[in-house]
Amino acid sequence: MPGLTELGLFGLFIASFLAATVVPFSSELVFSAMVFGGFNAWSCVIVATMGNWLGGMTCYYLGRLGKIEWIEKYFRIKREKIEKFSTQIHKHGDWIAFFSFLPGIGDIIAVASGFFRCRWWVVAISMLVGKFVRYIVWMYFNGLFM
Repeated sequence: MPGLTELGLFGLFIASFLAATVVPFSSELVFSAMVFGGFNAWSCVIVATMGNWLGGMTCYYLGRLGKIEWIEKYFRIKREKIEKFSTQIHKHGDWIAFFSFLPGIGDIIAVASGFFRCRWWVVAISMLVGKFVRYIVWMYFNGLFM
């Protein structure tokens, strides 16, 4: 992490982007180090949000590349079950991308949103809001507000 913090806000952007992809990484540590190191907390929130959002949208587009045949073959889930879930997610779930900031399941939510062809603009907005809330909560929870 010292290498990323030495890159300043660009390093925070990289850390946040990687944390939102399937690469296991913690952008919160870099975020905290940057704020404690003297960077403006709100600048860090905006940069981290944008990096994390773009990483999440990358996962969304990777999900769009998926094919139903792959799910049937590799996960042994029947087409009927996939189509039923697809109907439900389109009826209620495009906004679920808000929760893509959650550790462990966030990447799955982003990829699934793409796979099930959720409306990209709904995913983009809800994901952006979720990622923004994530860093604001982190900032306040850790007393980083300046």
